[in-house]
Amino acid sequence: MYSLVRKALFSLDAEKAHDLTIQTLKVISKSPLQPILKKLFACPTGTPKTVMGLQFNNPIGLAAGADKNGDAIDGFAAMGFGFIEVGTVTPLAQEGNPKPRQFRLIEAQGIINRNGFNNYGIDYLIENVKRAKYEGILGINIGKNSFTSVENSKADYLFCLNKAYNYADYITINISSPNSPGLRQLQYGDALDDLLQGIKLRQNILAEQYNKYVPIAVKIAPDLTEAELIQIADTLQRHQMDAIIATNTTISREYVSGLKYAEQQGGLSGKPLQYKSTQIIARLQQELKGNIPIIGSGGIDSVQTAQRKISAGAQLLQLYSGLIYHGPNLIKQLVQHIQ
Repeated sequence: MYSLVRKALFSLDAEKAHDLTIQTLKVISKSPLQPILKKLFACPTGTPKTVMGLQFNNPIGLAAGADKNGDAIDGFAAMGFGFIEVGTVTPLAQEGNPKPRQFRLIEAQGIINRNGFNNYGIDYLIENVKRAKYEGILGINIGKNSFTSVENSKADYLFCLNKAYNYADYITINISSPNSPGLRQLQYGDALDDLLQGIKLRQNILAEQYNKYVPIAVKIAPDLTEAELIQIADTLQRHQMDAIIATNTTISREYVSGLKYAEQQGGLSGKPLQYKSTQIIARLQQELKGNIPIIGSGGIDSVQTAQRKISAGAQLLQLYSGLIYHGPNLIKQLVQHIQ
């Protein structure tokens, strides 16, 4: 069935197809058709897993970027995900970068986007989270507004952390999107140290205020040198962060050179990112030695590619581009076979 749906969606501009999908899932999830949707997907229960002190029904999650505003949480939940991560969301609503800003590289099963954190703001997302009936693990991915300078970005992250803390099972700090000017500078040296120090201090205050501990993950880029990766791993351990997500999209065009849209600016996701993200996971595992759990993301399109990330050191996995190219049946296969 998905082959027909995909054919229809791929006849549309990539962003229009995405928006249509979100709105359709949103409408269905608020209608009497929601139970039918769950039966249609018929995803197996899967293997429960405890990571970050949280109990996941299965280790397969939806990556941030698919549902930026939390509009379709219950619709995605019906597909059988063990966890859902919404966002990236910023303190204030912003339109993001000019359109067109999403491009499919169909021959390579890749997607380039330069969205630029387009979203309706943290308050809009939190209201959607409050209304959602989803009872699984929910992550909220936060970032900074594009008009906020890198030097002042910590205030944006703390603002979103304050708002999201009581409504999230975990929170992700996105410092690795290539589509927000200067954002990736926060991955390095004193900037990362200062940000995480502030985040950890606020996390401790909020944990006491709400009488619960909400884990915080940090999402990193795949375009890091070995020295940078080692430094990030050391910094995350020193600040006792709860997880690391490897990885965001890549600015490399190594595996898509010469293809239509390959010259477009933005982050590349999907199958072309598969090998690089798995390499990053393996190198992180060497440095972290199990002290911080790794969530693997990037190019998962089969049980085999998912298993490689698990073998490299990932404890949980996230999908987005693979879902677009292969449909909900991919979730079913992964939930059934990945432990």
